[in-house]
Amino acid sequence: QVQLGESGGGLVQAGGSLRLSCAASGRTFSSYPMAWFRQAPGKEREFVASISWSGGATYYADSVKGRFTISRDNAKNAVYLQMNSLKPEDTAVYYCAASRRLGATSPDDMNYWGKGTLVTVSS
Repeated sequence: QVQLGESGGGLVQAGGSLRLSCAASGRTFSSYPMAWFRQAPGKEREFVASISWSGGATYYADSVKGRFTISRDNAKNAVYLQMNSLKPEDTAVYYCAASRRLGATSPDDMNYWGKGTLVTVSS
């Protein structure tokens, strides 16, 4: 079993940057592809980015491609989301998740979830 906890959210102006972290417990962390999702008020949870077990493969939603970077450090049991050039439409609660399979983008394909961290981008 994997337990996940996000941190690093906050209030930032449009054009700014934030780095989200997700700390994981459990010896099986490195066996899971990891993903970030987000959920804005009144909207469904949506895929943001994912990364393979080794970190060698990454996937991004079109809306964040070129602005966000996902990475992981298996020695620290952590996954990160560097967010640059933030826009007001990036405002959401961001969740990290342990994925059942590489390349999955549906919330239904995630095994474990964190509780989320709020990112607010002001215009």
